[in-house]
Amino acid sequence: MLKFLLVIAVFALATYLTIRVIQRRGLLEQGPQRPAARPSRPAPKGPKPKPRIVAPDDDEDFLRDLDRKRLHPDDPDSPPATT
Repeated sequence: MLKFLLVIAVFALATYLTIRVIQRRGLLEQGPQRPAARPSRPAPKGPKPKPRIVAPDDDEDFLRDLDRKRLHPDDPDSPPATT
């Protein structure tokens, strides 16, 4: 069984190397080349602005709810008492 796997591995390696040599020398005909598509509008000048990362704890309602749960752990669904 081990000899069979070794033969398969050697055959796969030989096939891979043969294809790589053919590709590098350009002997293998590649498909028709498409012309490059033109962009519909010109690319903007300068660096691209990075997207702003918003943390989940920037939400005021979320923070208010956390405070309410911390102050009233026994009744988390009730609205906070106003003083």
